[in-house]
Amino acid sequence: MGFEPVGAAITGGAGRPVPPQPGPAGTAPRRSATAVPHAPAWPEARPTVLLIEDDPGDALLVEELVTDSDMALDLGWARSLGEALPRIREERPHCVLLDLHLPDAQGLQALERVIEVAGTSAVLVLTGLAEEQAGLAAVTAGAQDYLVKGRLEPDLFARAVRYSIQRKHAELASAALQAERLRAEENSRLERGLLPTPLLRDDRIRVCARYRPGRAHALLGGDFYDVVQTRDGVTHAVIGDVSGHGPYEAALGVCLRVAWRSFVLAGVRGQRLLELLEEVLVAERSGPEIFASLTSLTLHLGERRAEVLRAGHPGFLIRSAAGVRHQDAPPGPVLGLLPEAAEWPATRLELPLDGAITLYTDGLIEGRTGNGPDRLGEEGLLALARRLDALPSEAFVDGLIDEVRALSAESGGHTDDTALLHLDWNEPT
Repeated sequence: MGFEPVGAAITGGAGRPVPPQPGPAGTAPRRSATAVPHAPAWPEARPTVLLIEDDPGDALLVEELVTDSDMALDLGWARSLGEALPRIREERPHCVLLDLHLPDAQGLQALERVIEVAGTSAVLVLTGLAEEQAGLAAVTAGAQDYLVKGRLEPDLFARAVRYSIQRKHAELASAALQAERLRAEENSRLERGLLPTPLLRDDRIRVCARYRPGRAHALLGGDFYDVVQTRDGVTHAVIGDVSGHGPYEAALGVCLRVAWRSFVLAGVRGQRLLELLEEVLVAERSGPEIFASLTSLTLHLGERRAEVLRAGHPGFLIRSAAGVRHQDAPPGPVLGLLPEAAEWPATRLELPLDGAITLYTDGLIEGRTGNGPDRLGEEGLLALARRLDALPSEAFVDGLIDEVRALSAESGGHTDDTALLHLDWNEPT
């Protein structure tokens, strides 16, 4: 339903149209607000204003104020709140002019119902001569401003409408800024939870970690990692990925990461560690379709060995003096797929004296290469890693991510989050 000029819709007694009101003697009748020539510039093309007024005479006075003020706007009229509310929802006028005395609502009750559906619309209240306190109460209740009917002048009316719209825009901008600030703070808290500072007790292990969201300005997803060195000198690392993207998945990733660190510090290892993590996931997830993959790694540097448990997670890279190789280990199912029935075999690996392990989430290997359907995959990642193997750890990690993203740029860029955890060591002989 579009906006109609007030004068074209007003009817007098017995449904007779009310003719346009003449101006001073010898002048042409006043024109509708939709045909005001030489209107002053307005920030928006033609603001729309919906008047909610049951008195045709007062409605016509508002139209005259619009015409006399040379204010270029589209003015519509609703005779009751019941008629107005659907129009506000559908048409989203820039401003609602609300009379507080309507056949189906009175006073602040009418205002509250309008504000509930107003959204981005400014609300300007019309009161009688003896009701200025009601106007002040309306502003306190959420209206942008109020006007007293018997004291209206065209310029005052135009300024009040304009300022109400601008004030509403300012309120919306302030609310959006506050929401963005809160979102940034929440992202920061989630990031600290997902991507913590490693807990290391000596300098034998060096950690280089990176996280890249799949989309520019996106919220963190459910990728997480952690590194803990226990009092016995053993280093434990984990990397994981909760299915899906968004704050709920990120919060679940934080929960799993914190649970993993707590269980490791408490001495839980092997199959039991993943069983407990699965119990946490099942208890905390938002639906049965949510799952998580992860790799848990235990490094015994003094014994030059490592133990690996994989829950449906990709393999990893091992760097040594002999070059780079991709390492798989027998995986168990993802967490949450077979609650209370899954088994995750532990795999033992020999470690080089001087080497590194690179763990990653599947966002690193699932990006497309070029415009075709081909994805990078583990073999493609290994080829990139061998080309970058001469670089030091941080340059190697950054180079891997940059190369992967460059390959996927032609197909629209990377759409999945990527976490990468690189641990290197140099044990004396």
